[in-house]
Amino acid sequence: MGTSRGHSPARRTAAALAPAAAVAAAHILPAATWLPAVRRRFPRLAGEGHPGHVALTFDDGPDPESTPRFLDALEVLGVRATFFVLGDSVVRHPSVVRETARRGHELAVHGWSHDRPWLPGPAEDARALLRAAGAVRELTGRAPRWYRPPYGILTSGRWAAARTAGLRPVLWTTWGRDWTADATPASVRSAVAAGLRGGGTVLLHDTDRMSAPGCWRAALGALPGIVRTCHGAGLSVGPLADHGVRGRPA
Repeated sequence: MGTSRGHSPARRTAAALAPAAAVAAAHILPAATWLPAVRRRFPRLAGEGHPGHVALTFDDGPDPESTPRFLDALEVLGVRATFFVLGDSVVRHPSVVRETARRGHELAVHGWSHDRPWLPGPAEDARALLRAAGAVRELTGRAPRWYRPPYGILTSGRWAAARTAGLRPVLWTTWGRDWTADATPASVRSAVAAGLRGGGTVLLHDTDRMSAPGCWRAALGALPGIVRTCHGAGLSVGPLADHGVRGRPA
């Protein structure tokens, strides 16, 4: 009985697909750092800093309706924060960005738009981050130091893009789950408190651009209680710049 020469069509197809599968895996596997159990293994990436300090951060702005309300609330509380902004909103609302910087807050990069990077696109990732960082620098006169990818999905391409743009990726150690339609100030405070500790980084949102309409009010209402809880525990609250985390690309 003779043997066929060469590989079967199925084996040839599998061999042809293997390189593409490897590229896809290398692209998306770093995004596992979104998971709390994985993120805890990378404390610098999670934003762990000085044990006596809590970094307060906001994502998805600027928003001309809601962001100024957060700026006013933070001024009353005597607290500064880091705002991770989207480049396409920065160019639409430059006055909000300038006012945020004028009040002493730190501007960081959340990307150009709030998209999910399921397919590899390293060149486009680099262009988008450079464009967003340039927009922030042009309006504030300062080069941003930090980068938090949308949804916390940090692919290998976005790692490389952050390095190209001179940005350090930073995620979070606790969040308020303030993007849902049923979020309340009490639920946001409770969610933050569940993971709050000295040296941690808190994630909230100063806009509902990518969330349930009006949900930013829950975060705004929770803000005084979160700050009081930190101060009551002897922890200072401020931006990542004061957090003791080195601002260089990981």
